[in-house]
Amino acid sequence: MDYENYLAKYYSKATAKAYKREIVIYLENNPNAENALHGDIVNYIGRLRNRYDSSKTISRIVCSIKSYYNFLNESGKRKDNPGKSIRLRDKISKDIQLQDLFTTAELESLLHKKERYQALEYRNKVLISLLTSQGLKPSEISALTSSDINLESATIYIKGSPKTSARELTLKPNQVLLFYKYKTEIRPKLLKKKESDIFIIGHRGKPMKEEDITKHVKRIFKGLYGNRKVNCMTIRQSVITNLLKQGNDLRIVQVFAGHKNPCATEKYKQTDVEILQMEINKYHPMK
Repeated sequence: MDYENYLAKYYSKATAKAYKREIVIYLENNPNAENALHGDIVNYIGRLRNRYDSSKTISRIVCSIKSYYNFLNESGKRKDNPGKSIRLRDKISKDIQLQDLFTTAELESLLHKKERYQALEYRNKVLISLLTSQGLKPSEISALTSSDINLESATIYIKGSPKTSARELTLKPNQVLLFYKYKTEIRPKLLKKKESDIFIIGHRGKPMKEEDITKHVKRIFKGLYGNRKVNCMTIRQSVITNLLKQGNDLRIVQVFAGHKNPCATEKYKQTDVEILQMEINKYHPMK
């Protein structure tokens, strides 16, 4: 197994592509990379800082290098990872711009976009409802199978991942009939006599992958709310934020979102002071 196959095995298509590019550059600049020591990698990172100002770029490159040595470990070429203990001290902002998110009403409006073809309209409504009602990630949606949807109990089972916990969520009343029609009538048409357990099917009869879902949402809602970006991430963030705004217990929202750490849920909370300050900045910006 080469490192390209290794990346494809453990990472999304987009991440694998980005990591491969950085690994190629790393290997070109370090001919003895396979036998490199911790100090060699640190020196390489030092050279990168003279080239890049972005902390995110440096962080991505370091992750790429670590994945390369993980590949060497798995393939038996090394027994250690010289980059494993490297931790960057750069502060990368992970703040959620709560003022740019969407209200419950705005999220519901996303379900009313008209499609030219009825089959795609139903499929898209099912897809968007999983984003706006359950706040699922694209990776979670692409992994859903027909057996994960229980229409009798009106529940949906979400598989766990390294970053999120497995959970069972309730379908909203308006989703049950929608999902039933999609599952029994629309989905078989989209499959075109092909067989697949994956729940969300593309128009060519193939399962929709994570990157397909991401691109689809960006494309159909581009420019809908001006400068506010409508994508899978902002929709999920909006769902979680709105649940907390409605007074739901933090622990309940944590389980709903699949967050393994309560701190991941807490960052969505807003205090009255923060809300007031955002309104001031919105309508009376300081010039």
